[in-house]
Formats: sequence, structure tokens, C-alpha cells
Amino acid sequence: MERARIKGVGRKCLMLFAIILGLNSCREENVQIIEEELAYVEPVIDDVYEFGFNLNDYYVKRDTVRAGDSFGEIMQRHKIGYPRIFQIAEKARDSFDIRKLQIGRPYTLLCTKDSLQEPKCFIYQPNREEYIVINFQDSIHAYTSRKPIKYVEKEISGIISSNISETLAQQGISFILAYKMSDIYAWTIDFTRLQKGDRFKVIYTDKYIDDSIYAGIDNIKAAVFEHKNQPFYAFEFETDSIKRIKDYFSEEANNLRRAFLQAPVEYKRISSRYNLSRRIALYGNKIRPHKGTDFAADIGTPIRSTANGTVTKSSFTRGNGNYVKIKHNSTYETQYLHMKKQNVKVGQYVRQGDVIGWVGMTGNTSGPHVCYRFWKNGHQVDPFREKLPEAEPISDALKTKYLDYIAPIKVQIDKVEYEVEVDEPADDLITQVP
Repeated sequence: MERARIKGVGRKCLMLFAIILGLNSCREENVQIIEEELAYVEPVIDDVYEFGFNLNDYYVKRDTVRAGDSFGEIMQRHKIGYPRIFQIAEKARDSFDIRKLQIGRPYTLLCTKDSLQEPKCFIYQPNREEYIVINFQDSIHAYTSRKPIKYVEKEISGIISSNISETLAQQGISFILAYKMSDIYAWTIDFTRLQKGDRFKVIYTDKYIDDSIYAGIDNIKAAVFEHKNQPFYAFEFETDSIKRIKDYFSEEANNLRRAFLQAPVEYKRISSRYNLSRRIALYGNKIRPHKGTDFAADIGTPIRSTANGTVTKSSFTRGNGNYVKIKHNSTYETQYLHMKKQNVKVGQYVRQGDVIGWVGMTGNTSGPHVCYRFWKNGHQVDPFREKLPEAEPISDALKTKYLDYIAPIKVQIDKVEYEVEVDEPADDLITQVP
């Protein structure tokens, strides 16, 4: 009996010991769980704003308009029914014509953050700066806005070794800067005849969208180009604050431009000149006067207004194709024929150098070119035989203001240092290593 009682007590002690061990084990597991919970901190997600919305509040879908896409098809593809699509389109039409979606342009859908991912907002970007919002989360409304743009002023200098584009490319600068400079100095320096050793300094502005997306060179503030050891200064100055007309003038307030550009396009060659006695074999060698100048260029090459003026025609005829006509003043008018597409409307004011269309082959033409026609006092003339007027100088009332304006800018550009040319060492100075 006594032995049995001892065995029973021993068995109870073992069970109690096991329970105690189990409790300690559970306590350790609980402590470990609590420690892990205390150690875990939910990460803080920074707000990400674009188009005026916090993107963290939505499931974001991005895409581009595809061939055959319409606003309705895009919406239906994302499970929005036609009655709702019609309602959205009707409400938004006063602010945006949904039929104007262009192939290749990006759009963004802001959707609910659930399993349905139901679209609540459609954002379309017709270009890199503008965007159109159609918001249908609660009430339906549409509006156009622009992304924030930052302008950064920069300075650069260069010494010509072969051509200006190559000199800029060596510094990682866009050839667009060379184009803008050649436009400024179009009547002062022939950029096809630059000499080795010619040098330049430029103060220009780069444009950035959303602080980080590079959007190209915006404008040139000032430049000085030393050609054949003679410096040519150019300073941008606004001569008309109402029409926002700007031009480039020298340090002595002389206009660097002429009233008309020599050509409306960067052309390969002049394929046909103004000729009142022209005979064409295709028409039986009959005389068919050509009252324009044909500049051959690739399709899509920008066509620019050769002077400031107002668009009087932007239309199409069987012979002219797509064309634009501009009235510059009571004496001069110009016309630009065979465009692929116009870029201006009747009544629009354009400045010298503005893109008014693109080279095409519309109308009666056998190849891509722009036919440039020039009127003086209502009669078509050859602009290359005319003594064209100088560009308007700065008025006496503005001259003092201009000189005061450019004074600190001239000091700034004069302080820009030229790149140091590293000369090859002379042969007699080279140390030979045995």
C-alpha cells in the first residue's frame, strides 16, 4: 500500500511539473508575441500628389489612347455602363470635347481601392504641360489645368572647332540652342560660315515640368557671339507688354532682325524661284508664271511666319492645298502653300518665327515643299529682289528703359568664362621615357 501511495504522489508531482513547464513555455511564447508586436511599426506612406489628387487614395491605372479608342470604349473597358458614360459626356462637354482624344496621348484613371476598382476620375494629357480632368466621384465636373513648371537659368560658353551644334553636343546641350541662336543672329552672322576659334556665351532658361521632367530650352535671355574677333551682343527685351512681343537688340539698342526672315522654313534647296516667264513642258511648253518661291523640305518640317502679323486666311483650295495668309501691315502680306496642316486660325496674331504649319504635299504639287508668296501694295513680287524694311527699332520712350535693363545682364554675361583650350605640347617639350 505504502509503495502504491508513493507512486501516486510521484505521478502527481510529475504532472504538476509538466503543467508548470507548459505554463512557462506559454508565457515565453506570449512574451515573444508581445515583443514582436511592439517591435513592428506600420510604415508611413508619404502622400504622392499628381493632377491635384493624392494618388495613395486610389488604385491608379495609366495607359495611352489606342487606335480606335473613344472615351466611351475606354470607360466600357473599365466596366462603366453606357447610361453612366452618356451622363458623364453630357456634363463634361462644355469644358472638354471627349471626341478630341488623340492616339498616343496618355490618360490616367483613378479607381476605388477595392476589389471592384471602379473608375472615379479620368485625366487626359493633350500635351506634357496641360491636363484635363473629368471627375465623376460625386457630382460630374470637368476642367483644364497645367502641371507646375519650373524655369532654371543657366550659363554656357563654347569655342567653335567645326560647327556650333557639335560644340554644344560635346557639353550635352541640345541642338535646339544652336537653332535658337542662329535665328537670333540670322541677319548678323552666317552660321554656315563660322570660323574655327569663333566663340560664344549664352544665358538661357531650361524648363522643367513637375520639377523633374525636362521640357527643353525655353528662351535665350542674352548672348554674345565673337565672329572674326568681333563681338555681337544680343539681349531679349519686351517691346509690347500687351501683345507680349519680344525681340533681340544689341548693346546699343539696335534691332538684330529685319522685318522679314529670308525664308519661312529650314529648306534643302530652292526648287523654283519667282519667274513670270516660266514655261512648263507638262503644259505644252506654255508660259505659266510662277509668282512664288518654292522651298523644298521634308514633310513635317515647321513653316514659320517670316514677320509679325495677323492671319487673314487659314483654308484649303484645290490648287493651294492647305495654306495660310498673313497681313503684316498696310503694305505687306505673305502666303504659305501646300501645307500638311495649319497651326493657326483666322484672326490670330503671330510673331516672326512662330510655327504656322508644317510642310506637306496638298494641292497641286509634285513634291514636298512650301510655296512662299509675297505681296507688296496688293501685287505679288519677288521678295529676294525687294529692298525690305528694317525691323522696328526701340522707341525713344523705351530706349532708356532698355539700356538700364540690360546693364546688369551685360555684366553677368561678360563674367562667364570661356572654356580653356588645351594645346598639344610641343615636340621639343615631350620628355622621352626610356
